[in-house]
Amino acid sequence: MEIFKKQSLKRILSEANENKERTLSALDLTLMSVGSVIGTGVMVLTGIVAAKQSGPATSIAFIGGGIAAAIIVLCYAEFSSSIPSAGGSYSFTYVSLGEIIAYISGLCIVIGYTLSTATVASGWGSYLLSLLDILGIKLPKTFTAIPSEGGIVNLPAMISILFIVFVISLGTKESKKVNDIMVFIKIAVIALFIGVGAFHVNTSNWHPFAPFGVKGIVTGTASLFFAYCGFDATASAAEEVKNPQKSLPLGLISSLVICTIIYIAVSLVLTGVTSYTNLNVGDALSYALKLVGQRGVAFVVSLGTVIGILAVIFAGNFTTSHILLAMSRDGLLPKFFSKVDKKDVPYTALWTVGIIGALLAGFFNLGQLANFANIAFLLTYTLVCISLIAFRKKYPHVKRGFKTPLVPFIPLLGAFSCLFLMSNLSEETWKIFIVVLVLLITSYLIYGRKHSLINKNNDN
Repeated sequence: MEIFKKQSLKRILSEANENKERTLSALDLTLMSVGSVIGTGVMVLTGIVAAKQSGPATSIAFIGGGIAAAIIVLCYAEFSSSIPSAGGSYSFTYVSLGEIIAYISGLCIVIGYTLSTATVASGWGSYLLSLLDILGIKLPKTFTAIPSEGGIVNLPAMISILFIVFVISLGTKESKKVNDIMVFIKIAVIALFIGVGAFHVNTSNWHPFAPFGVKGIVTGTASLFFAYCGFDATASAAEEVKNPQKSLPLGLISSLVICTIIYIAVSLVLTGVTSYTNLNVGDALSYALKLVGQRGVAFVVSLGTVIGILAVIFAGNFTTSHILLAMSRDGLLPKFFSKVDKKDVPYTALWTVGIIGALLAGFFNLGQLANFANIAFLLTYTLVCISLIAFRKKYPHVKRGFKTPLVPFIPLLGAFSCLFLMSNLSEETWKIFIVVLVLLITSYLIYGRKHSLINKNNDN
């Protein structure tokens, strides 16, 4: 069937090597991935999961989530070293499983990142307002809240996205410097929390260690897996990497190790500083520090969080714009998405997703819709894991900078892990997912299939 026709690996590699100034090193990729992954997950989710699901055993739940993420990252590492394309997971599935699967995969990532970026921007606005309030500065609710919350527009949320889009539009070399600074600040703030908080740990707070039992740990693992989402950003930067065969796998794997260690340390310190029953708050890190009299440090942590969360918005917009670029080059989306400037920035794709994200953050209560991001990421990860098995069979001799061990066992384990996590999502999320899936398939049949370069070339 023509809808399952696969893209030529030779063509994707040829496009990836055209007129590109490669400026990113393995360190840059690691920082980009850490910046994308570490965000509201550790800042917000850790306390809530500890209070409601796992207690002090949240550290074990983070290990479980890290193992699941590691399995998927191993698949991404081989793919990204073999197919260093801006399309990332979209290109991986296009070569391995066919066009309609790639179309769904690509747009799921785009929609997922756009929604999650808008949600993060809304959270960023809340942190900013809290900081200003501490300083005695109060902004009118009219311009800091969405209409359903009594305001006109959440201007801080909109500005955060548009500012980051502007930074990315300056070019990869320039924008990576800003991103590196934001990531360093984020890591420094977390290190400050761990360092100061460690002196206030009371080991009695770790008892009982697993108050909700094994079920609570499993449920916590499912929730905290989403704190690891974001490594797609590294794969989508492939065309701007100096040595993609070595740098991409190194960036992916090292960032996962760093994030896992940070998550475990934060969860242990957080639940040691105060009882897990006190942590059902959105700013658990600064809240815990205030409880032990470290108000000054709590302020610094909150300030660093405001700066650090911008790195998540950076990665989301960078990734979506590059996936739209790749899909447009293949004819599956309108041509204007593949326009690039002198610095190879896909400016039309970048500003399109940036403006849409800003409007969502500024005017809408995303609520349950934002949870679609979770199922969208999991579906894409499932498809990437399955794609690796097909890719190994079709291209056994292609040059690989990294080889996933124990294929097909590891990819199958990754796919089943994602499906298990998907099964734990709410019924409302599944309803939204089915509706969006139908719309994506319909849009492919109406536009994508007719404009696909593969089909046009075959017709000629």
